[in-house]
Amino acid sequence: MKDLLKQINKAFDNKIRLGIMSVLVHKKSATFNEIKDLMGLTDGNLSSNASVLEEGGYIEIKKQFIKKKSNTSYHITEKGKISFKLHLDALSKIIQGKYDTKS
Repeated sequence: MKDLLKQINKAFDNKIRLGIMSVLVHKKSATFNEIKDLMGLTDGNLSSNASVLEEGGYIEIKKQFIKKKSNTSYHITEKGKISFKLHLDALSKIIQGKYDTKS
């Protein structure tokens, strides 16, 4: 189990970051407002948690202007896809009891 616990990524322990990553794994990208509305978050909660994921290299944040309005979108990176899958796989094995009891 020790090896599985090492695969649990602290960046994804937070329920908001877990939610952001879950959305992006399936959609590949989403706008600020899409994620905010889907998860029922405040602007500050979404921004601060997305920044943590961006700093870790798990997502990219793109800001642009569309018709003089700012538009922020989030995109999952290859590192994000791999890291999130390893995290979920480890959780799944722990929950299912699929670990070596000797370690």
